[in-house]
Amino acid sequence: MINILLALIGVTGVGKSYYKDKIEKELNFEKLKIITNRKPRSGEVNGSDKIFVTTDELNKLVDDGEIAFKFNLAGMTYAFPKKEMFSDKNIVFEFHYSELENLKKVCPNVKSLYLLPKDINIARQKLLERHMDTKLEEARMQDLNEHYEKVTNDKKLLDMFDHVVYNNYDEESDREVLNIVRELVKIGE
Repeated sequence: MINILLALIGVTGVGKSYYKDKIEKELNFEKLKIITNRKPRSGEVNGSDKIFVTTDELNKLVDDGEIAFKFNLAGMTYAFPKKEMFSDKNIVFEFHYSELENLKKVCPNVKSLYLLPKDINIARQKLLERHMDTKLEEARMQDLNEHYEKVTNDKKLLDMFDHVVYNNYDEESDREVLNIVRELVKIGE
């Protein structure tokens, strides 16, 4: 059996966290515990989805050879532990499209599922519901709008993903996502 490394990709507010939790619960995937030097957001628990460390602690993990992949995004560093990326378990995680090509060089068996909102205004509303500080919220909204415009205007960009689902935030979208993942698991058996 080949393990599945499933990267959920899409704009802020499209449902990556929602589907990560759903895939974990319904299809017995494990969530990748991403290591980062950023500060936890409100409601985030250290060790649940992410492991929050200092920059020095993260650098030590890299020096000790415990990191499979590391990248920078919005001024913060994120790292994927080797023990999870190269395990025999099915793993699901959120990811940024800009690093997918680099990740596949390290982990060629990564499968990508791009979530695209049918209605961008729902994704914008979901971002506002996070109640971030104003400066961060404005930056995330700008990133959301730029990312959405880029992906909707550059059809070649969508070709880099293994699967694309237009999320309508409904049961039909849930079924489509879960069926794609079920098929990936069947192929890996």
